[in-house]
Amino acid sequence: MAYNVLPLTKLVEQFERLPGIGRKTAQRLAFYVLALPKEKAAEFAGAILEAHEKIKRCQICQSLTEKELCPVCSDETRDRTVICVVENSQDVIAFERTREYHGLYHVLHGLISPMDGIGPDQLCIKELLARLDGTVKEVVMATNPTVEGEATAIYLARLLKPMGVKVTRLAYGIPVGGNLEYADEVTLSRALEGRNEI
Repeated sequence: MAYNVLPLTKLVEQFERLPGIGRKTAQRLAFYVLALPKEKAAEFAGAILEAHEKIKRCQICQSLTEKELCPVCSDETRDRTVICVVENSQDVIAFERTREYHGLYHVLHGLISPMDGIGPDQLCIKELLARLDGTVKEVVMATNPTVEGEATAIYLARLLKPMGVKVTRLAYGIPVGGNLEYADEVTLSRALEGRNEI
């Protein structure tokens, strides 16, 4: 930035760190925030801090929640024989929008990606294995249809099959290279209905 005001430059740099935000968008966001009345800017900053302080991982499924258990894990009407494994909490929200899936979830918080230095030990896999106590009959692999998503699904299938659990994969209603959080409800519903055993 040729026009160099240090606090503004720092603010732009912080917005640039957000995924999908380039330099120009970061500048627009920074100027927008600067134009807010001071109390609105404080509310914005407060919301970020409050989210960091209050949001944690569910003790069971690892999804984000403000209580010990997320709303899905604490719902006694959910089908506890099926666990849908997803990459992140946004994917849980995408499935819940369909109103078609009534089982439980497990959030990995990432995918196996050797190129990025992410191995199985950095994901919430041991927490998933701890949940397989004999009541779970099926684990649905709902990772994105990318190289990393496929590698993670295959790795988990190899771990789970010897445990006597049926392991299925979403049908390919989701385009390869696409992300679950952007899929519409119909596409996700069809993908769930057409899932296959790995």
